[in-house]
Amino acid sequence: MTYRLHNIYSVIADDRRRALLDCLATGDKTAGELAGEFDISRPAIAKHLRILEQSGLVTITNVGRTRVHRLNAEPLREVHDWLQRYGPFWDSRLQNLKHAVEADVKARKRNN
Repeated sequence: MTYRLHNIYSVIADDRRRALLDCLATGDKTAGELAGEFDISRPAIAKHLRILEQSGLVTITNVGRTRVHRLNAEPLREVHDWLQRYGPFWDSRLQNLKHAVEADVKARKRNN
């Protein structure tokens, strides 16, 4: 695992940072707009945004005197690619669950 990928995992491990990313996924926002959506202080929002910016997940553009934050989801591609390796594992588990439920439904119908 590369250092960058490890950094992304540590960044997205925080539920507030994931929530900030979710907010930014709906569109660009200022820190004030983001702060209005959370019940934490503006300095705490600023700290999380700084971490997200350092990780490359958020970019900041100055529009006049306003700083606009934008999601850059590209670094998450590495996480997505890593998680894809486990798709077959979950597919087989879900198939097993499906078969178990179907067998249970058939057995119940026979017993009624």
